[in-house]
Amino acid sequence: MRIVIALGGNALLRRGEKPDSATQIANVELAVQQLAPLAEEHEVVITHGNGPQVGVLALQSANDKNLTQPYAFDTLGAQTQGMIGYWLLQSLQNNLPGRQVASFVNQTLVLAGDPAFDNPTKFVGQVYNKEEADELAKSRGWVMKADGEYFRRVVGSPRPQRVVETRLIRRMLDVGAVVVCAGGGGIPVIRNEKGKLQGVEAVIDKDLTAATLAEHLEADFLMILTDVPAVMEKFGTPEQKEIHRASPAAMRAGGFPAGSMGPKVEAACSFVELTGDVAAIGQLSDAQKIIAGESGTIITPGGNYGGPDDISQHSYKKL
Repeated sequence: MRIVIALGGNALLRRGEKPDSATQIANVELAVQQLAPLAEEHEVVITHGNGPQVGVLALQSANDKNLTQPYAFDTLGAQTQGMIGYWLLQSLQNNLPGRQVASFVNQTLVLAGDPAFDNPTKFVGQVYNKEEADELAKSRGWVMKADGEYFRRVVGSPRPQRVVETRLIRRMLDVGAVVVCAGGGGIPVIRNEKGKLQGVEAVIDKDLTAATLAEHLEADFLMILTDVPAVMEKFGTPEQKEIHRASPAAMRAGGFPAGSMGPKVEAACSFVELTGDVAAIGQLSDAQKIIAGESGTIITPGGNYGGPDDISQHSYKKL
């Protein structure tokens, strides 16, 4: 199978851990130990989050008195792609001797007219008091919004349209390479009035980018890995329970929170609806069990899944 795997932020930095490089490298090694067996049997593309890492670099940049302006978020995204991509690249090479591994710094195209730019909602960076926020809005042109009792910068989160380097990623898969790409949703770019690619201040949802990439690569399986074993219905109530099999329609009726599970459900459902293939949401440590149909929330057009044989028998790419 061709599998696109979206690693959640917990794969690099667990809750409560400091973002030291040694901690993250150790976590990457643990993640790769779970993913390497899949790469031995299947074509694998790995994407990853970068939220904590961008936060660290953004804070450093904002406080660097040698800079006239802090680095823009597209540049920070590129920096984190290179850093995390290097960690994953090296660990995959060490765990898959003899296998070629490619790590890309890549761009994700968004529409210049996406309404998300007119209504930025994605919090980024550190918190400020009201006076500091007003000064930053005036001096740097940042949009600041209340986040509890403090204020934080917000940027747009436009919907990804295409990973610009998709054809190159496909070529790497065709020659048998494991590919790491689209970190943090990819570097956000638009086509300007001259038709040229241009970076923009935005943060793209990584799971939506993973779904878009999986569709364009004609992947058989989209796997979104996080720190919970499955999606919960009626989460936080005495009636909560794990969802093991579902159709996109059933999942969309669940009303999952926009700030946490909602984007993952949306990404998985969109991929299944557009391709007729399989998506799953589950725990990193259960990656192999998810493929086997023994763990996670698995979403298919009809809400049923019996394991990898189902895909080989029914995928439209095999007909």
